[in-house]
Amino acid sequence: MPERPAPSGGVATPKPVLGPLWLQVLIGSALGVVAGIVWPHEAAETAFLASVFVKLIRMLLAPVIFATVAVGIARMGNLREVGRVGLKAIVYFEVLSTISLVMGVLAAELVRPGAGMHVDPHSLDTGLVADYVQAATRMTVQSFLLNLIPSSITMAFAKNDMLQVILFAVLFGIVLAKMGEKLGKLVDLLDQLALALFGIVRLVMYLAPLAAFGGMAFTIGKYGLGGVAALGEFVVCVYATSALFIVVVLGSVARLAGIRLFALLSYLREELLIVFSTSSSEAVLPQVIEKLEAIGCPRSVVGLVVPAGITFNADGTAIYLSLAALFIAQATGTPLTLGQEAVILLVLMLTSKGSAGVAGAGFVTLAATLATMTTIPLAGIVLLLGVDRIVNPPRALINVIGNSLGTIIVALWEKDFDRARAGNIVR
Repeated sequence: MPERPAPSGGVATPKPVLGPLWLQVLIGSALGVVAGIVWPHEAAETAFLASVFVKLIRMLLAPVIFATVAVGIARMGNLREVGRVGLKAIVYFEVLSTISLVMGVLAAELVRPGAGMHVDPHSLDTGLVADYVQAATRMTVQSFLLNLIPSSITMAFAKNDMLQVILFAVLFGIVLAKMGEKLGKLVDLLDQLALALFGIVRLVMYLAPLAAFGGMAFTIGKYGLGGVAALGEFVVCVYATSALFIVVVLGSVARLAGIRLFALLSYLREELLIVFSTSSSEAVLPQVIEKLEAIGCPRSVVGLVVPAGITFNADGTAIYLSLAALFIAQATGTPLTLGQEAVILLVLMLTSKGSAGVAGAGFVTLAATLATMTTIPLAGIVLLLGVDRIVNPPRALINVIGNSLGTIIVALWEKDFDRARAGNIVR
C-alpha cells in the first residue's frame, strides 16, 4: 500500500504520537457523536472547530489550485495533449454525473420518501430560503460565463472563486507551455511554491481530529436523532443510493479499468473520514492532489483533472438534487409524467454546472431547477432545511471518491500512470 510521500528536502514526516491520523480522526468523530447525544446543547456550539479547520484549508485552496494547474499544463508542453486530457476528463465526468442523476430519480420512484406527507406548499415559510431563491434567479448562462472572468486577478484569489482561479491558471499554464525553456525557472518556482503549500497543509492536518469531533458533535447536538427521524425515509434513501453508487457504479468502472476501488478507499481513508465528519470536500482537496501524485498520477494529469472535477463531477450532489426534486413533488402531492422527470434531469445537468463555486450550491441549484420547471412548488425546498447538513456527508464523499478515481482513469487512459508506485491499488 503506498504511503504519503515525504516532504520536499528528504525530511521524513514524524510518526504521530497518538497513532495514525485516520485513527485519530475516527476517534474524534466517535467522541463527537457521544458528545452530541449526551450534551446536545453544548455540542451544538462546537461547529467552530470544524469551521476553523475548513477555513485554514480554504485559505490555501486558491494558490494550490493555481500552482497545480499552471505547472501541470506547463509540464505537458504540447497544448494538444492539454486539450485531449481535458476533453477526456469532461466526457468521463459527464457520463458519471448523468448516471448519478438517473440513480437519484430511480431511487425516488422506488422508495417514494415523500409520499403520504400531504404538505400544503402555501403553508411553508419561503422567507427561510429567500437568499437561495434570489441567487437562483440570478443564475443564467450569461451570468455564469461572465462570472468565469474575474474583475481582477487579485479579486479572484481574495474571493477564493475556484472557477475564476482555474481559468487564470489555465491561461497562465498555456503561456508557460508555449514559452518553454524561457520560463522554465518560473515553472520550477511555482512547483516549489506548491510543495511549500502542501507542507502547510500537512501542519493543518494535525487539527483534523478536533475538526472531526466538532463537526460530528455539532450535527448530532443540533439536529439529533429526531431531526433524522422527521424525514427519515429521505435521509436513508440518500445514504443508500450513495452507497449503491459507490459500490455498483464506481466499483464497476474501477473494475473495468483494473483498479481496486476498496484499496483506493483505504489509501484515502484519512481524507474520507475528514470529509464525512466535516461535510466538506474542499477540506481535503490539497491532500488528495498530493496523494494522487504519490501513487503514480503525473502532475500534468492531476493538475487538469482534479480542478475539472470541482465543476463537472459532483456526482454526490447530483444524486441529492434529483432525489430532492422528486421528494418535494411527492411531499406536496405534485404528479409528474415521465417526460417531466426527463426534463428535470436535463435541467439539472445544466444548473448543477452553473452553480459551481456558489455558496449553498446545492440549494441554489435545486431552486434554479424548480423555478425553471414551475411544475414543482419552489417553496418545497423549505422541507429540506432541517436535514441538509445530515445528508451532506455522503454527497461530499462521493465527490471526492469520484474525482480521485476519475483522475487515475484519465491517467491510465493517457497511458501515463506509473503502476509501480500504485502498489495494490491497480491490478
